[in-house]
Amino acid sequence: MESLNLAEHPHRRYNILTSEWVLVSPHRNKRPWQGKVEKVDQENRPSYDPTCYLCPGNTRSNGQVNPAYENTFVFTNDFSALLANANSSIFENELLKARGEKGICRVLCYAPDHSLTMPDMDIPQIEKVIQLWQNEYTELGKHTFINHVQLFENKGAVMGCSNPHPHGQIWAQETIPLEVQKKSANQKTYFEKEGTHLLSDYIKQELAIEERIITQNEHFVALVPFWAVWPFEVMIAPKQAQPNLTALPTEQTIHFAQLLKQLTQLYDRLFETSFPYSAGIHQAPTDGQDHVYWHWHVSFYPPLLRSATVKKFMVGYEMFGEPQRDITAEMAAERLRGLL
Repeated sequence: MESLNLAEHPHRRYNILTSEWVLVSPHRNKRPWQGKVEKVDQENRPSYDPTCYLCPGNTRSNGQVNPAYENTFVFTNDFSALLANANSSIFENELLKARGEKGICRVLCYAPDHSLTMPDMDIPQIEKVIQLWQNEYTELGKHTFINHVQLFENKGAVMGCSNPHPHGQIWAQETIPLEVQKKSANQKTYFEKEGTHLLSDYIKQELAIEERIITQNEHFVALVPFWAVWPFEVMIAPKQAQPNLTALPTEQTIHFAQLLKQLTQLYDRLFETSFPYSAGIHQAPTDGQDHVYWHWHVSFYPPLLRSATVKKFMVGYEMFGEPQRDITAEMAAERLRGLL
């Protein structure tokens, strides 16, 4: 029988962090970037917008006034999905079950300049954002009812972002979310069996192969995961295992900031547009347990496939079966790497 050719034959790839599979169909569309490329008009935003509820000095919908902040600024979301004083009782009625969920939601303003996005920010500004992430993870984790802190950013209207001001969010809650539960279980099992970190060993293998590596520096690497679902999905991770962002040595913060800026700049160059994405940081839960097996990482899930206006939608088979992609991880990495 002919051996499996990952660049030619339809196949499924295994996600070592979640134990899930993705169907890959490279024969359907090997060169997705050679078709029509549509440019979109670039939005020229002012550095200050008097109608923006995130700009310094502006009044938010609840009547509170933002301070005249000069770096980062954080506040509890005025429309929080989770509440610290929520009812935690359980509802059960035969096959119907529910439980109240406590939590805290915060908005993280990356910079006072309304016109910026991550690729436009300078390295010191991005370092301040990283420090904000570290502080919020620590402070929220001190609450006895907070067992997980999820940092994330939705960029672009197509990702449901209602305000273009540079910002991210935190949803911290009682329950450890399902995606994190899966990653915890797989990393713990591997660590107990092998005595090493799952993601660290994976990164070492990818660095040796090089095929899916986009860029790297002394302490961090940006790569397209072998099991990537989204067309230009990318992971940034420290080369050496760290359980959470607070374990990041101060001197390595600049290396993390450099890769965040470099990757988001590559995204903007790809289709000559301000590239939309959802990005999230997965790190050890804050439940007081020993998570020595955890290796934190950042995942970027951008929806664009062929151009600034052609998007990837999870529909049909993907809604009822499992995720599927035509462009392989190797092709995506090559495309992004070529923009360096």
